[in-house]
Amino acid sequence: MRKVLLGAVTLVVLLTLGASLRAQRGEAVFLGDRHVDGEMDHDVIRVGKAEGWFRAIQLRVEGGMVEVDRVVVHFGNGTQERLDVREHIPDGGRTRSIDLSGDKRHIESVELWYSKARWERRPRVALFGIR
Repeated sequence: MRKVLLGAVTLVVLLTLGASLRAQRGEAVFLGDRHVDGEMDHDVIRVGKAEGWFRAIQLRVEGGMVEVDRVVVHFGNGTQERLDVREHIPDGGRTRSIDLSGDKRHIESVELWYSKARWERRPRVALFGIR
């Protein structure tokens, strides 16, 4: 009986720790994407308030390397935040989690500023919000 009780308590502790770690890491939510055009040097991903509250963002790239200079995050309350990224994101790569200042906020849109290049295919940049 003691072994069964000890096993049940251990299982509850492990499940609680797992849930706590997931909450600390934050849930990544897909917010939108754009195919990068080599003729332009920036794009906008429209999000909207319905997607929820976020504390950070992350960019993921497919289809070619993209050099991201900065992003400008526009919030639902009319404010904005410029975030200098300055990263070469390889095909299949991602940025670090980029923290937003202040409390969690609604993201209205995100402007992506990147270097022009000639690609065989147009790379896709996906935006994720971290809760």
